[in-house]
Amino acid sequence: MGGKFDKSFNEAAYRGVEQWKKDTGGKYLEFEISNETQRVQAIRRMAERGASPIISVGFAQASALNQVAKDFPKTKFVIIDEKVNQPNVQSVLFKEQEGSFLVGALAALTSKTGKVGFVGGMDIPLIRKFECGYEQGAKAANAKVEVFKNMTGTTASAWNDPTRGGELAKAQFAKGVDVVFAAAGGTGVGVYQAAKDAGKLAIGVDSNQNHIQPGTMLSSMVKRVDVAVYNVLKEWKPGISVLGLKEGGVSTPSTPTTPS
Repeated sequence: MGGKFDKSFNEAAYRGVEQWKKDTGGKYLEFEISNETQRVQAIRRMAERGASPIISVGFAQASALNQVAKDFPKTKFVIIDEKVNQPNVQSVLFKEQEGSFLVGALAALTSKTGKVGFVGGMDIPLIRKFECGYEQGAKAANAKVEVFKNMTGTTASAWNDPTRGGELAKAQFAKGVDVVFAAAGGTGVGVYQAAKDAGKLAIGVDSNQNHIQPGTMLSSMVKRVDVAVYNVLKEWKPGISVLGLKEGGVSTPSTPTTPS
């Protein structure tokens, strides 16, 4: 719901399919939903047109995909960030907590106040994995560090609310936070702007977001959704794939931005 060009999760998936297109000359169908009721219809139409595999980007599409996959048993389906137990579905999951642990440690080591922040998007178990990994990493680097945490909301709009993201970040800065990590899709753009305005540091998510606010972005927790999409287009296999640090599924950019 954050849009194809959210500079984060969705855009990473788009880059993956575009790279596949460039490398193979293949073509693909795409549909960008504008409301939650369109999911089943969009997946079903692609299946009816003979598309295979059909990739559903994001945990929120699990119910719709599960419904359609049963009606098209010979079609190959993929879901990113959730698990669907159907014989014709490949589920791709990530160990977000591992990459978040790394940037949490980086935040604590960089912080001059001993206070770091986290702004999540929609309050769901997936984003709690980011939060937990980040906090554990920060405390591993500095046992006395304080971690301030907020979620943007409880509905899908939480992924695309930069104004609210900025407000949450400013409130954390007022408490002494000097490094903030946003795991909130398009909402993160507001967090990074607030960090720039306040002269604080921010950590990006999903895509390498170091370029968004040069000098403000300490690093990014890169979730290789692009690689996951590319790989399933090259070789689909049913079942569950889990990508962590070892598999190259999560990482930090090789060269963090040097704060100005």
